[in-house]
Amino acid sequence: MNRKLIIRLGAILLLLGVVLGAFASHGLKAQLSTEQLTSFQTGVRYQFIHGIALLWLGIVSEKLISTKWVSRAAWAFLVGTIFFSGSIYLLTTRSITGLEAGAILGPTTPIGGILYILGWLAVILGTFPGRRSI
Repeated sequence: MNRKLIIRLGAILLLLGVVLGAFASHGLKAQLSTEQLTSFQTGVRYQFIHGIALLWLGIVSEKLISTKWVSRAAWAFLVGTIFFSGSIYLLTTRSITGLEAGAILGPTTPIGGILYILGWLAVILGTFPGRRSI
């Protein structure tokens, strides 16, 4: 994955995070319980963190981390966000949407968390001497 694409994907995650955060605060506040709203905001928070991480990867990748490991981390952060935050969004709004896929969506949240961990591990591994491809 090239640097510009990583930065673009980070910016998209951040843009959607702002939209979803505002939607939760204004559009869902009256329809969700406090617990559901807190869960939804957790999804937004992790999306923001990993959107910023993608921006950071795209900016520093050329000088600090091997391209191979940057790509691995970027994919892990992107797919992790889809699984982690996406499943939280769907699970917390199922009372509104009528979506009854809890048995399918429930396990995807921890898979997203594991992908986040693997992404950060890829960043760490990419900084060791001999791992740089530049």
